[in-house]
Amino acid sequence: MAIIFVAPMMQLLILPMAANYEIKNINLAVVDQDHSTLSRDLINDITSSGYFRIYYYGASYDAAYETLEEEKSDLILQIPQNFEKNLVRENSQKISIAINAINGTKAGLSGTYLSAILRKFNQKINIQYHPQIAEKIKNSGLEVRSSLWFNQTYNYRLSLVPGILVFLITLVAGMLSALNIVAEKEIGTIEQINVSPIKKSYFILGKTIPFWILGNVVFTIGLLISRFIYGIEIHGNLLLLYFFVAIYLMVVLGYGLLISTFSETQQQAMFINFFFVMIFILMSGLFTPIESMPNWAQKITYFNPLRYMIEIVRLIILKDSKLTDLFPQISALIAMAVVFNSLAIWNYRKRG
Repeated sequence: MAIIFVAPMMQLLILPMAANYEIKNINLAVVDQDHSTLSRDLINDITSSGYFRIYYYGASYDAAYETLEEEKSDLILQIPQNFEKNLVRENSQKISIAINAINGTKAGLSGTYLSAILRKFNQKINIQYHPQIAEKIKNSGLEVRSSLWFNQTYNYRLSLVPGILVFLITLVAGMLSALNIVAEKEIGTIEQINVSPIKKSYFILGKTIPFWILGNVVFTIGLLISRFIYGIEIHGNLLLLYFFVAIYLMVVLGYGLLISTFSETQQQAMFINFFFVMIFILMSGLFTPIESMPNWAQKITYFNPLRYMIEIVRLIILKDSKLTDLFPQISALIAMAVVFNSLAIWNYRKRG
């Protein structure tokens, strides 16, 4: 029992702190062939951003490339000769960026960070040496102001922690229910139950209720950790949130019991459960946005209960969504709960 509660809570405490959508401490190799005031200003802007640290600084591109080959640096920034002269006098200068793309995510983010810094530096130089540009920008009549809704500080934990919480109750409830009936088969008590007068539907219901209560307890502890450790406030209705959790647990328990009725051993049930849970997690939108998946993958996610529950928890906690706003998600979960539990009862009756 201690493992059931302690292990998920430890994961909830560790995973959001370890997982981070931001990438920092990117090693940068700088090939400065100009050694001017502007090139030093540019390097200073890059290092002061907090994302980059200089691993190599020199005038040799070959030496910088060696650090890239040895995986000691992630990017090479080459500042050519006459960088300051061309930029000030001709208002035009090209610089080169080479990115180690073995880790695609890191390469994409680091390239984006550096490009943003360079654009900002370019704008600063234009305004400094060509004041008329600043006047044009000021009088252009177009002023852009952006703001972040429902997550004003762009805190990645606000979206990550609710998702991990759903993942944990899926893991606990799904695994325990998947091992339940098959454990009766292994120790031989299933035969005694089969000859007893209890109805099979009542038997399945009796196997479901304890884990349903257990799932709610795990969810409650997770909510307390989210509130008091990560400072995540629940903006929506708490009763509505528990209503959705209650239905979602019926989906997960039905899915686990279905696996249990098909499996002959606990080991077999664990592997089947692990196979589907991995698919559910990777295609839930927790780590990769569903919109960025291929069309065929997006269609598969419609059969993934984790996708709907993560959306629900995020929308209620962060956005204060109402029941009417979440009608598509709740409809899908109810349908899945009916299908999984009906199949579990039907398959158990067949073998009984």
